[in-house]
Amino acid sequence: MAPVSQKPRHKYIFVIGGVMSGVGKGITTSSIGKILQSRGFSVSALKVDPYLNVDAGTMNPTEHGEVFVLKSGLECDQDMGNYERFLGKDLTNESYITSGMVYKSVIDRERNLGYRGKCVEAIPHIRDEILRRIERSAEVNGSEISVIEIGGTVGDYQNIMFIDAARVLALTNPDDVLFVMVSYLPVPSKLGEMKTKPTQNAIRQLNSYGVQPDIIIARSTVGLDKKRKEKIAISCNIRADRVISAPDVESIYDVPLNFEKDDIGGIILDELKMPLHRGKTDIVSWKRFVEKSRSTKDTVRIAVVGKYFDTGDFMLSDAYISVIEALKFSAYHLGKKPEIQWVNALDYEKNPRAVKELLKYDGIIIPGGFGDRGVEGKIRAITLVREQKIPYLGLCYGMQLAVVEYARNVLGLKDAHTTEVNTDTPHPVIDILPEQKALLARGDYGGTMRLGGYLAILKRGSIARNAYGKELIEERHRHRYEVNPEYITEFTKRDMLFSGASPDGKLMEIAELPTRIHPFFLGTQFHPEFQARPLSPHPLFSAFLEAAYSVRKGGNKRKK
Repeated sequence: MAPVSQKPRHKYIFVIGGVMSGVGKGITTSSIGKILQSRGFSVSALKVDPYLNVDAGTMNPTEHGEVFVLKSGLECDQDMGNYERFLGKDLTNESYITSGMVYKSVIDRERNLGYRGKCVEAIPHIRDEILRRIERSAEVNGSEISVIEIGGTVGDYQNIMFIDAARVLALTNPDDVLFVMVSYLPVPSKLGEMKTKPTQNAIRQLNSYGVQPDIIIARSTVGLDKKRKEKIAISCNIRADRVISAPDVESIYDVPLNFEKDDIGGIILDELKMPLHRGKTDIVSWKRFVEKSRSTKDTVRIAVVGKYFDTGDFMLSDAYISVIEALKFSAYHLGKKPEIQWVNALDYEKNPRAVKELLKYDGIIIPGGFGDRGVEGKIRAITLVREQKIPYLGLCYGMQLAVVEYARNVLGLKDAHTTEVNTDTPHPVIDILPEQKALLARGDYGGTMRLGGYLAILKRGSIARNAYGKELIEERHRHRYEVNPEYITEFTKRDMLFSGASPDGKLMEIAELPTRIHPFFLGTQFHPEFQARPLSPHPLFSAFLEAAYSVRKGGNKRKK
């Protein structure tokens, strides 16, 4: 009888940060996943966020950056977007864990007598729930390797329990678990010398939890020299070739290629006792994408008019990171380099004449958002781009406000608005639908949100249909308010086309103006940026940029 073949054991790679936050754990996780994927292995990524929020949906973007939405509708950390973009695949709910999820699950189980009267404690019950979720993620995703980013920085109180769970997993599966520490090495300007002591202290802190890193990613402004590699190796009890130099690079998409210069893929697979590749190693398409992003010279100027830019004295473009990346992917694909400028909509409320600065751009985007802050500034921007025929792409709130602007200035519906901002507007062109109002009356606010993937049917001959090249699409949503169906006929009579709608025709998904009126004026109720990827740019962003460049090249005359 032939021996029964055993299923290969699942492998786990934990990525932990040292010295400071924002050091690049998410990009490291994404890059490791891409490298292993390119060597023929099935890879999934998992993000651990130590905060007590059950998900990222309630967080202010100026506090935490963009809220990314999975196809399932789960609202999560922006690193999940990087994972999907690098791996080129949709991730599942099991690819995201927060402390809030873990504690809520344990407490709910305790309340339902799931622990049969036992004293429920952090150890072992919280730790065991973390382990269960990590192993469940591997099972659901059906991958061979899980790359798991533990949020925060070593030494934080919040992530100790997650690191301990990883330690226990490594203790019981020593050949299947690998630890990567991403640490920062400062180069003080007055000293002019790279300092390794903060990293040594971070490793010592990690050691105190019972974890020894197998690989150290040495982040810095410059590359790591041989002397410092050896110093880190000796002081941190690791081989020198396991210390990977990770200097600042031109683009995050250079990182996998930079890592492979030190053969990180081979090192990881050797440590996990796996073959160095399964089939032919292929990262050629990724290299071509990176090379194209560097070689492109022709520019296209795009302004992003938002409101989540202010955070103290700094500009927070992370609030719109998926929009920015989607622009890059389409621009590079078209052989263009995007020049992106962040514009604060609040400036146009304080100084209405300032909106004329938008005349110098080739295209304007108004991304998603919530609430009344900056709304009138955005509407002024939309009026300008519509009248001056500057290509416009409105995303979610950007579509809703385009509908409001058109109602006011073309349909003549004075004081038309969204009831999100003005509940007493005489013309609620954007409103909560009747069935949603019933949920709100019961206090079920979460039930009123449209989250995740929804189907839409596109009208033949429209800009949207021509861009997608098909009739049926599926896109991700994150919003509560909708175009009021009572006004659809009035809009249609005045040339606004709702070119995309839900299969039952009740929900308007895309609004656009015919090209005989405007070269490109289109808004989506969904967020196309969530599905844009380096090797497969989103068709609407590509169509928008083509129009923007065409108008610029044609020397479109605009009123000053």
